[in-house]
Amino acid sequence: MVDYHAANNQPSAGGVQTYMEQENDWDRDLLLDPAWEKQQRKTFTAWCNSHLRKAGTQIENIEEDFRDGLKLMLLLEVISGERLAKPERGKMRVHKINNVNKALDFIASKGVKLVSIGAEEIVDGNAKMTLGMIWTIILRFAIQDISVEETSAKEGLLLWCQRKTAPYKNVNDDPVHNLNNAFEVAEKHLDIPKMLDAEDIVGTLRPDEKAIMTYVSCFYHAFSGAQKAETAANRICKVLAVNQENEQMMEDYEKLASELLEWIRRTIPWLENRTQEKTVNEMQAKQEDFRDYRCVHKPPKVQEKCQLEISFNTLQTKLRLSNRPAFMPSEGRMVSDINGAWHTLEGAEKGYEEWILSEIRRLERLEHLAEKFHQKAAIHQSWTDGKEAMLTQKDYETSTLSEVKALLRKHEAFESDLAAHQDRVEQIAAIAQELNELDYYDSASVNACCQKICDQWDVLGALTQSRKESLERTEKQLESIDELYLEYAKRAAPFNNWMEGAMEDLQDMFIVHNIEEIQGLITAHEQFKSTLSEANKEREAIQAIQAEVQKIAQSNGIKLSGGNPYTTITPESIDSKWEKAMAMVPQRDAALQEELNKQNSNDSLRATFATQANTVGAYIQAKMEEIGRISIEMNGTLEDQLTSLKDYQKNIMSYMPEINKLEGYHQLIQEALIFDNQYTAYTMEHLRVGWEQLLTTIARTINEVENQILTRDAKGISQEQLYEYRASFNHFDKEFKACLISLGYDGDGEFARIMGIVDPNGSGAVTFQAFIDFMSRETTDTDTADQVIASFKILAGDKNFITAEELRRELPPDQAEYCIARMAPYTGPDGAPGALDYMSFSTALYGESDL
Repeated sequence: MVDYHAANNQPSAGGVQTYMEQENDWDRDLLLDPAWEKQQRKTFTAWCNSHLRKAGTQIENIEEDFRDGLKLMLLLEVISGERLAKPERGKMRVHKINNVNKALDFIASKGVKLVSIGAEEIVDGNAKMTLGMIWTIILRFAIQDISVEETSAKEGLLLWCQRKTAPYKNVNDDPVHNLNNAFEVAEKHLDIPKMLDAEDIVGTLRPDEKAIMTYVSCFYHAFSGAQKAETAANRICKVLAVNQENEQMMEDYEKLASELLEWIRRTIPWLENRTQEKTVNEMQAKQEDFRDYRCVHKPPKVQEKCQLEISFNTLQTKLRLSNRPAFMPSEGRMVSDINGAWHTLEGAEKGYEEWILSEIRRLERLEHLAEKFHQKAAIHQSWTDGKEAMLTQKDYETSTLSEVKALLRKHEAFESDLAAHQDRVEQIAAIAQELNELDYYDSASVNACCQKICDQWDVLGALTQSRKESLERTEKQLESIDELYLEYAKRAAPFNNWMEGAMEDLQDMFIVHNIEEIQGLITAHEQFKSTLSEANKEREAIQAIQAEVQKIAQSNGIKLSGGNPYTTITPESIDSKWEKAMAMVPQRDAALQEELNKQNSNDSLRATFATQANTVGAYIQAKMEEIGRISIEMNGTLEDQLTSLKDYQKNIMSYMPEINKLEGYHQLIQEALIFDNQYTAYTMEHLRVGWEQLLTTIARTINEVENQILTRDAKGISQEQLYEYRASFNHFDKEFKACLISLGYDGDGEFARIMGIVDPNGSGAVTFQAFIDFMSRETTDTDTADQVIASFKILAGDKNFITAEELRRELPPDQAEYCIARMAPYTGPDGAPGALDYMSFSTALYGESDL
């Protein structure tokens, strides 16, 4: 027997060593519980075969099949992955002992101290020693390395089992079914052979710990191996994903680079085209196409170029970081190639844009000259239009002297105008010459137009001289009768103006507001009638001048053509206006008399309205003063006061017919358009406001008494207290602070507090009702939020929350449900399921929260 306590001084894992020392004292305990031995034999045999099958063999009887040491050495090689010393193939006992010792030496080399286990016992088929040796191998190679949160192997394995089964609530239900199901699944899907039957575990009071640990360690390693496999698979997928992403980026780069270079190749010839156009519009169309290219088509390509460079740099960085070789684009698609092509494109752009601007400036110059030529030609032709006909007409043959003189002056102005147009004709010829020199495409039509203008100019010069001579000859023949026409015109004009002014005055619309104004108009009209005799003498004198003209023309055989050259006023028009004016005089007399009668009627209406308005105004004023005294001096109970006030209100309302009568007078005043009334200071609007104020004051006083009754009944205030409050309030109505002092309140702080209650808006005025409300709160006991909270706390058993069950138990059903529906959930740390917050609910009842 070999004792490896003394033979091997290598340190071992503390957990394993301690466990071996405590649990495997094989030499002191030569007996093994039969149930435990059966479980160990079955479990250890299955465990050994799970490894030996990898070498193409297995064992049937654990203490017999390891006696020659051959399968024992093979088992150690499989589970360790190392080669042991060459076994001896002899059949003698010594050969078997040597093989077993080689196995035991290998186990000892792994830092395991074998206690009381020797080669002879194994060779002799000692079941206890064989099982102990196999347990040592299992402990070292399958269990020792298991550690969960720095625990020992045994504790770690237990902790791992507890964690894996924790989520499953039924692990303790029907253990036989659960175990058999687990063993079958493990054998089918995890390649863990069935090492125990469910009955071996469930049917034993205390299953063998070593058998259980062996079986469970297989699960641990199976799951650990699966996790390692999953980790490895994830790593592989990650590497493949990097490669795939890089390859996709390379393909995207090549595709985008090819498309961008192809676009540049197609675009450059378009930018190098220098075909000239005839008009600015055609060149501007090219400029618009170029602008569209710059604003619409090129920006996406700029973005593509930028994205291409970014993608290239990103790809190179990714390749470098993943230890891949740098990306080399295909020939002609390097970033430098793209930049070179882009530089060529931008050079073509610059040249094309400069050419377009140069051509537009050239064509603008030509079009400007052509437009200027046609504009000046059109202006000249428009000016010459009808000039030949004007210069050849014989209008002076039938004209008066003034007309002939006017024609002469007009002709002189035309001659000046003609001379001024000489410069335009010369400008037109110069522009035509410049267009010819610049090779304007439509020079032929320009030259034809210019020649036509020059020929016409010569004709106009000759006709102008001929007409001037004819006009000067006719002028002398008509001067003899001109002075008579002039005298007529000088006297006819002012007289005609006088008649027109008189007719305007006679037809003038007048608006008067009183008798004095209409009397003034009548007086002015009488003064006008007194001037008519002298006006008629002037009319007869003017007509005599025209008669003298006719007499002289007949005596001298002069043919008069047209009217007086100095005026458009004819003798016929003077007589016609005079007759119209004379017909208007009696019409004006009648209109003024009608207005006088109307003003007399309106004055009577004013007086009637004023009488009624003064009566109503005095009544309203008296009643306003009376209701003021009543509101202060009211005696008796509040009910008596209310009855008296309502009787007083009925008495006031009985005066309503007088108000309606006044409204009727006011309607007549408005229909007559009367806007002032010197007989009264009252207006209808003023009286309406006063009447409404009177009715409002009565209604407000009645309402105040009704509110006092409500306050008295609700607050329990006695009639004597109300009298006291009213007396104090009336006495100190101008100084509320003095009123409070009279009732026992003092101090500026106290006064400020009270004012905040009775005048919350800071209006500076305090109503008697606000004063009553304040005094009732000060003198009566009222509920508060704190009192309600204290009451709920009692119902809740002194807790900070209350439950629906407690509310339903302590309150009537409708009130309990009211509270439950409106109480917010209680969120305090001391809360319970279904807890309700009665504190926030209570403060909300008094408007002290947002609930």
